[in-house]
Amino acid sequence: MKPYRCTECGKCFRYEKTLIEHNRTHTGLTLCQCSECGKGLKRKESVACHQKFHTDEKPYNFSKCGQGFSGKDPYTAHERAQISKMPYQCSESGKGFRTKQNCTIHQRKHTGEKPYQCTKCGKRFTERRALVFHYNTHIDEKPYECLECWTCFRTKKSLKVHQRIHTGEKPHQCSECGKSFSVKGRLTDHERLHTGEKPYQCPKCGKRFRERRVLVFHYNTHIDEKPYECMECWTCFRTKKTLKVHQRIHTGEKPHQCSECGKSFRVKGSLTDHQRVHTGEKPYQCSECGKIFYSNAGLTSHQLTHTGEKPYPCSECGKSFISKASLTLHQRTHTGEKPFQCSECEKCFTQQADVFMHQRIHTGEKPHQCSECGKRFRAKGTLTVHERMHTGVKPHQCSECGKSFSRKGILIEHQRTHTGEKPYPCTECDKKFSVKKSLTDHQKIHTGEKPYQCIECGKSFISKRSLTDHERTHTGEKPYQCCECGKRFTEKRNLNVHERKHTGEKHCQ
Repeated sequence: MKPYRCTECGKCFRYEKTLIEHNRTHTGLTLCQCSECGKGLKRKESVACHQKFHTDEKPYNFSKCGQGFSGKDPYTAHERAQISKMPYQCSESGKGFRTKQNCTIHQRKHTGEKPYQCTKCGKRFTERRALVFHYNTHIDEKPYECLECWTCFRTKKSLKVHQRIHTGEKPHQCSECGKSFSVKGRLTDHERLHTGEKPYQCPKCGKRFRERRVLVFHYNTHIDEKPYECMECWTCFRTKKTLKVHQRIHTGEKPHQCSECGKSFRVKGSLTDHQRVHTGEKPYQCSECGKIFYSNAGLTSHQLTHTGEKPYPCSECGKSFISKASLTLHQRTHTGEKPFQCSECEKCFTQQADVFMHQRIHTGEKPHQCSECGKRFRAKGTLTVHERMHTGVKPHQCSECGKSFSRKGILIEHQRTHTGEKPYPCTECDKKFSVKKSLTDHQKIHTGEKPYQCIECGKSFISKRSLTDHERTHTGEKPYQCCECGKRFTEKRNLNVHERKHTGEKHCQ
């Protein structure tokens, strides 16, 4: 019997005192106030309990787990939970549950039972609430609208979580490192970094994962089906989301922008990794050498340098690679595929980065400047190589003769003088070359093409280098000097021949 009824909402109570306290929820009246923060509370006992948050006092300590509480009520609730904790246990994994229903739902993971089926598409689910959430994806109605960006949502909860993007609110904090998250599920996944727990196992290969979404993405690698096709380049994908992200390559859309420097990214994860450049944060550390990295992908690639593992082999030539992206890029050398096109001249490239670099030819942009001579370059790598002319640094050394070079490509070409390898054959006369550029220049002998002309005398040449050497006959410039006797030369090859007189080395054909 509850004789005391609230005139506002109709709720009934056993005691008059309880009704009086309840009425304050309608009137907003607070009789007691905290002296520390000014927070108003309805009961004197609540104030005493609340003030313990300011002092960090936790007089109620549960002996079994050692957890402390500031008030008796939360202590009692925790005690009851511990006493009657998890009465229902899974026979497969040993995991405990408070209710029989939760235990039954969990056991379906082991049995594979999915009793709830979608009437629209036939997809099955282990839980009824998962079916309800999925069914709403077939319904176009999204009644909850964000007033900041006008994005619509099917549920009020989804809208509330989304709004944290605009407010910056991150109410879920990790007790270990203090990192905060906007969604509780992200916090749960993050906490497994500290515990090392990997509860999601792939049924195909047995590999374990911290996050369910990573397991789902991994599991799809075992399935050959790729139902989502890009209409631009005909590349197929396993998920609609992956296709959507891929299509940004063609549209140029980069919705994720850095608030520090304004740089934009196609993928949110790339923005997160980039922002660490500004903060200096490098949370990923190699356990072998202690080197730290901005991103987990960078750490993973680095760790393979210690093991020597190259898990991605090419099915055409057998060459192996550290990452799947490197393998994909390499495979285009066999297929001849060039999916990325310049909008100005329609020239095609194997990777998007090459398009951006190429487009600077049209715009004339050269953002990288040498601090020594002021010369500007389109690519940062070209600037780095150029700067070695000033510093004299030659980091790439030949293991056969010890000779050093400023560029790795020149070292590879040089090593062919030891191995005798000539991988570039001429299709006209069967002559072979160790350097691709030498083959290109040679082929002009067959075509008769001489595109480089001297502005002084009008003489034409096959290569730009031959023209440059020729022009020195007009200027009298001799930039190549022998370090032994000081004699100067117009061409580097003449200097090389001359230097052998000092060393006694015989020229090898």
